[in-house]
Amino acid sequence: MPAEKSDFSQGKVSRIIIRLGLPIILAEFVHVLYNIVDRMYIGHMPQGGTLALSGLGLSFPLITLIGAFANLCSTGGSTLSTIARGQGDLKKAEDIMSTAFTALLSIGAFLTVTLFLTAPVTLRLLGGDEETLPVALSYFRIYVAGTIPVLISLGMNSFINSQGFPRVGMMTVLIGAALNILLDPLFIYVFNMGVRGAAAATVISQTAGAVWALRFLCGSKPPLRLRRLHINRSYLLDIFKLGVTGFTFKVTNSLTQALVNIMLKSWGGPLSTLYVGAMGLINSLREVMSLPVSGLTAAGQSVMSYNYGAKLYPRVSESIRFTFFGGLAINIIAWVLALLIPDRLAGIFTSDPELIRLTGKCARIFFGAFPFMALQNTGQSTFVALNYPKHALFFSMLRKVVLVAPMTLLLPGIGLGVNGVFWAEFISQLVGGTASFTTMYRVIWRKMRTGTEAGQAGPPA
Repeated sequence: MPAEKSDFSQGKVSRIIIRLGLPIILAEFVHVLYNIVDRMYIGHMPQGGTLALSGLGLSFPLITLIGAFANLCSTGGSTLSTIARGQGDLKKAEDIMSTAFTALLSIGAFLTVTLFLTAPVTLRLLGGDEETLPVALSYFRIYVAGTIPVLISLGMNSFINSQGFPRVGMMTVLIGAALNILLDPLFIYVFNMGVRGAAAATVISQTAGAVWALRFLCGSKPPLRLRRLHINRSYLLDIFKLGVTGFTFKVTNSLTQALVNIMLKSWGGPLSTLYVGAMGLINSLREVMSLPVSGLTAAGQSVMSYNYGAKLYPRVSESIRFTFFGGLAINIIAWVLALLIPDRLAGIFTSDPELIRLTGKCARIFFGAFPFMALQNTGQSTFVALNYPKHALFFSMLRKVVLVAPMTLLLPGIGLGVNGVFWAEFISQLVGGTASFTTMYRVIWRKMRTGTEAGQAGPPA
């Protein structure tokens, strides 16, 4: 790729974001297929499909937790290395990337051992019972064996995209997804492995993606190359300070999912297992609906960081504007579909008519304020892109910790019953998104629009 393709200070901002964003969106969509294809095959198993989906729903918080550690290193690492690249300091940018990669390997080894040994106790605490615990344990113990490849493919792909190689980053995911789609029916049905087969297919697929990513980053094409295992302690601290935003978002999302499952089991009565399954399907729909905006904000974030490092503040402002209006338009379309045809969407994952009916009813509440997530994503990504770790951390915690968790506990007991669990998400989208975007506008955007730096809260690291 020509060098100018990695220079985000030249050309029309919207075109750069679209060029970067489209492959990222496709890659994100394909990545979600890792889990969705598993759920589709498992949900349509002739015997025990609905129970298997509920069992897998128990493992989602722990899978989310693993992804959180990828964010801990990749969000801060890719942002800080992009800012350094915008400043013209390629050596610093490479050292930051090497530090993030080495940290990922160390964390991955620790998580593999810890989660494998504690899985029975942890899954029971997350709501597992005599029916669902064996299914969840069968899936998760195989999945966790592939923790290091998962962290590499998730964590290092952001360094590929942020350097202007989104098509290469897309291939990281496409290779794994193609394998996953091919191996799932083979392992689940032909080898008669059930949920264990789905987990094994995912591990093999993620490993292939990780190998592809490392081969590219160690090669001669990217401006920043992965040359050695190395940790610079000062850079590591900066990476964690900024990366804790994405980490906290994932961890709090994991804890919230666990709390939601517990409350659904408590308030769902005879349908409690179905409610857990419905929430699992709703999370699958949310992943798909969030993909376009997630890819758009990831691309916009890279362009913001580079131009912030180069002190081209009007281009930062233009990136914020395009990211926000593009994301809002996409979310409105997704919102309309979620309200009009949630039953049909749920039918993709299961053939159980009662589960489809319940999912459709709950989804209309859950996604009621979904357009406001565009405000949340724009505000959050801007704080991260410009190295405002305190603001990014606060608004990452606000929606899940301050809003969702307390309301999940409170609303069912004040007359809403089990539906209160889903109303908690509705309220958090409305309030959290508005607060995040309004603060970002006051602190950053209106100053960037005038061509001046947004104060001293977030100087380039």
